[in-house]
Amino acid sequence: MNWHSDEIEGLVRQALAEDVGTGDATTTSIVPQGTPAKAKILAREPLVCAGLPLVENVFRALDREMRVGCLHNDGSFVEPGAELIELAGEAQAILTGERTALNFLAHLCGIATLTRRFVEQLAGTRTRIRDTRKTTPGLRALEKYAVKAGGGANHRFGLYDAILIKENHIAIAGGVKAALDRAHAYASLKMAAPRAASAYDAAGLDPEMVGPGPLSVQIEVRNEAELREALAAGAESVLLDNMTPEEAKRCVALARSLRRDCVIEISGGITLENARAYAETGADFLSSGSLTHSAPAANLSLLVERVG
Repeated sequence: MNWHSDEIEGLVRQALAEDVGTGDATTTSIVPQGTPAKAKILAREPLVCAGLPLVENVFRALDREMRVGCLHNDGSFVEPGAELIELAGEAQAILTGERTALNFLAHLCGIATLTRRFVEQLAGTRTRIRDTRKTTPGLRALEKYAVKAGGGANHRFGLYDAILIKENHIAIAGGVKAALDRAHAYASLKMAAPRAASAYDAAGLDPEMVGPGPLSVQIEVRNEAELREALAAGAESVLLDNMTPEEAKRCVALARSLRRDCVIEISGGITLENARAYAETGADFLSSGSLTHSAPAANLSLLVERVG
């Protein structure tokens, strides 16, 4: 993970500019410049750490001499009251950067924590939980990194590094077979478009997802008839969309009987409450946009004290 990539550092600068604007009026009016202070960031609930090194980026952008110590590693589970980070430097920088640092950290720890809960629900099965493209614009790399910190897997990073045929593509193409034929023909001629190495580092993507490389082809199916048609047309990876656990179980069994090596994913309506039932169908993956778009922010606080 390259926390000092141009992409990450630019994101931090943009976030600080949004919050600070022409200056932190409250802190500037109350706290003399050069006042030394120390602070600590605490977990107020059980959580999985993600994005701890990003805090250094925030505070060092405001005070180049800020001392930042991470007391845990990303991916670690901590109990309420745990100290996550220690800071020592200018009080103005600590107070000005507090909200930006906590916003990043609460969001990423929230994603990692929710992901870990899904992982725990799937324990003992062959099924893994992975994310989708339902991410916050501009934050996809960080959010997908947080999913991995929580023990989940990443789906495609964007539209360029894998083919996923959905119902609207099928409607325009004129059917499942027509869409698959065109996708396979395209994939045989194309390689996955390369992306800046720093962006892949930032996202913590699996090595096999880093372009250039072969384009994988996956197709979404909504029922047994579409599944049969897709497998007959040479589908190597299918996404069972918006099925009940019972429907998904029948379709997984059918797919395994017709093509044992087919990669099977289930998506649509996956929750913590039903994830186990879907995993027990024998699917390879469950995918849920909720990992990134609905994870509650982790409860954190920053406590500061003057030195001397």
